[in-house]
Amino acid sequence: MKSPLLIALPIVLFIGAQAQAQLARQEFHALQSITLSDADFLNGKKDGVHVTLAGVLRLPKLGPEKLPAAVLLQGSGGVGGSGSMIDEWTRELNEIGIATFAVDSFSGRGIIETVTDQTRLGRLNMIVDAYRALELVSKHRQIDPVRVAVMGFSRGGQAALYSSVVRFRKMYGPPGELNFAAHIAMYPPCNTTFRDDDDVVARPIRLLHGTADDFVPIAPCRAYVERLSKAGKDIRLVEYPDAHHVFDAPAFREPRKLAAAATVRRCLMAEADNGVILNQETKQPFSYGDACVEKGPTVAFNEVASAQARAFVRDFLREVFASK
Repeated sequence: MKSPLLIALPIVLFIGAQAQAQLARQEFHALQSITLSDADFLNGKKDGVHVTLAGVLRLPKLGPEKLPAAVLLQGSGGVGGSGSMIDEWTRELNEIGIATFAVDSFSGRGIIETVTDQTRLGRLNMIVDAYRALELVSKHRQIDPVRVAVMGFSRGGQAALYSSVVRFRKMYGPPGELNFAAHIAMYPPCNTTFRDDDDVVARPIRLLHGTADDFVPIAPCRAYVERLSKAGKDIRLVEYPDAHHVFDAPAFREPRKLAAAATVRRCLMAEADNGVILNQETKQPFSYGDACVEKGPTVAFNEVASAQARAFVRDFLREVFASK
C-alpha cells in the first residue's frame, strides 16, 4: 500500500524566463531525521529528537530510465517561493534531465526562518538531513543511486560542503558505500575549522561564491579550499566579482539590507574538546553575543553571476554524472 504521505501530481509545465522545463511528476515524501545541537553532532550522538521532515521530488520525465538527481538544501530563509534559490535551481536542473529533491529542514521542526536567530537550529544539523535524503532518494524506482549530488545554499551550502567530511559521514552517513556523487556549496560559511575537516570523501567538491558577499564572506572559503587543495583533494572555489549573498535568486532583484540578520563575517571559530566551538579571538565558547557578531548584511541578485553559475553547474553535473 502506498503511503498517504506520498502524493503524485499530474504533468506540470514550468515556464522560465528564457526556457521551458517540463516536469513529468512531483512527489511529496516524508523524511525521517533527528534534531541535534552542534555539540551533540560533533560528539557523534545518535539520540537526538526524532523528527519527520518533508521533501519534494521532481522528476523531469517518466519511464524505465534511471535518472540522476540532486538533493537541494535550503538557506536560512526557508525553502522560499518563486524566484528563490530552490525554485530557480529546481527548474534549471529539471530542464537538463536531472531530478531534484528539495528538503524542507524547518517546517517539521516548527521553524519558519533562522535569519534573525541562527540558534533556532544547530548549524550542522542539516548534514544529517542531507544524508537521510540521500538514502531516501537512492531507493526511488527512477533514481540512479550512484548519480545523486547534493547542492545547498548558504546554511544549506554549509551542509552540502561539510557532508563531504569523512568523520561526519562515518557518524551519520548511509550504511555501505553510498555517497553523494558531488558536493556543490553555494556561498557557504567556511569560518569554522572542524577536526579532520581536510579528510573528505573522494568526490568532487565545488564552492560558488560572490566576492561582495558581506553576509557570508568569501575569504575563509579561500583558505579552506587552499588547505584541501594542498592535500590533493578535488575541490575548487569559483568566484563571482561584485556578487552579493544569494546572487542566484531573482526574488532579490532589489537589493535588501537585512537589519535584523546576524552575521559572523568577522568571526573565526574552531572546534575544541567535547564538541565546543571556540571563538578563536577570545578563546571562549562562541556566542552570538560575541563582539565579532554584526548585523545588517545585504542580499542581492546578480544577473551576470547567476547566468555564469548556472552554466558552470550544468557543465559540472553533466561531466560528473557522465563519468558514473
